[in-house]
Amino acid sequence: MSTHIRLAYDYPALSVFWSMLVFFVWIMWFILLFRVVTDIFRDDDLGGWGKAGWLVFVVVLPFLGVFVYLIARGRNMGRREVQQARAQQQAVDDYIRRTARADAPLSSADEIAKLSAMRTHGDITDDEFRRAKELVLAGSGPSGRPDAAPSASTR
Repeated sequence: MSTHIRLAYDYPALSVFWSMLVFFVWIMWFILLFRVVTDIFRDDDLGGWGKAGWLVFVVVLPFLGVFVYLIARGRNMGRREVQQARAQQQAVDDYIRRTARADAPLSSADEIAKLSAMRTHGDITDDEFRRAKELVLAGSGPSGRPDAAPSASTR
């Protein structure tokens, strides 16, 4: 029973380098494959049958399918990636703006406009409007809550 035990020095440095290179290329291949599949689904210019055809081609013949896809449609992959990144950034910026506006205190002009609308609808009288307006301009008025005007409790 002669079992050969491999030791670390039995595996030459060039073989270690070659094994690491093959492993790296294998990982990069899967990253490229997933990017191509993602791009197939992201592309709005392709119809449903076109997407299905490319997907079948890439899945059935992965090496040839990915290389043909990169040659045929690779030029616009970067553009679609940039468009998608810009759209995501725009969505985040819009969300931040909406959230910041919702939490921001109302300005004096906004409070006076709300009080004026309340007076127009008949919710407060002209005298109540005048007193609330003076409070707002003095800086001690209701902040963002015109329904909590000091004269509203007198109704």
